[in-house]
Amino acid sequence: MNAHRWAARAAAGAATVVLTLTSGVVAQADDDIDSLPAEEIADRSRDALLDVDSLHLSARGSLDGSGPDMSLDLTLDREGNCTGGVDMGEDGSVEIVKLGDDVWLKPDAAFWNKHVPIGGSTFDAILDGRYLKAEADDPRLLSVTTVCDLDTFRELITDNADTADRSTLTKGGRTEVNGAPVVPVTRAEGDERLTAYVSAEGTPYPVRLTVRNADETGTVDFSGFDRPVPTATPPADETVDVTALLGRSITPV
Repeated sequence: MNAHRWAARAAAGAATVVLTLTSGVVAQADDDIDSLPAEEIADRSRDALLDVDSLHLSARGSLDGSGPDMSLDLTLDREGNCTGGVDMGEDGSVEIVKLGDDVWLKPDAAFWNKHVPIGGSTFDAILDGRYLKAEADDPRLLSVTTVCDLDTFRELITDNADTADRSTLTKGGRTEVNGAPVVPVTRAEGDERLTAYVSAEGTPYPVRLTVRNADETGTVDFSGFDRPVPTATPPADETVDVTALLGRSITPV
């Protein structure tokens, strides 16, 4: 499973816990979210997440039950800008910076060996720790540029909302995520448990989403709501043009 499919499934699967399609109203800071039913907490957390312009997303786990844990760590916005990286364990890692019409990638040696078995080590040697630079609309890099766009995850939320069975939503007691108070809302279906931990103070953002069943386990954390994506990009002397280096032989991330 490639990095984009894994991250997309993490967000989409967990989103169906609470991001159901209704016309909720975002809670105000003085609302007592503990007193609300699970369905209303779900509505409000969905609206809060759909309303943000940027956020920090951290996903980790093994969602296909067939390989090692992976992790994705990105700050991204609705303009398609992002910075962060994907770590696929033994299959390698890639640092990502996307700003405006340009994208920079820095794959490690393990990535080249796994995904470009013919010539990958040569590419790695030529780059020598530098970034690949390309135009963001390069069709060979769509899996990267798509995962960098917050609207991709917003679409996953709305596209998957209709599949949620609201009758299975249950609310748990107040707990904490990273020291902040939250209220968990869980959807149970068969042996699968999808849980959203919704902020109990201020705007009811879902700050953590988890997927658990016999074969799969994954966690998606959200933070940094509406904080802008950093605008720093790799300097020219630390980049190599992707077209000059790879021509038509690039393997999508």
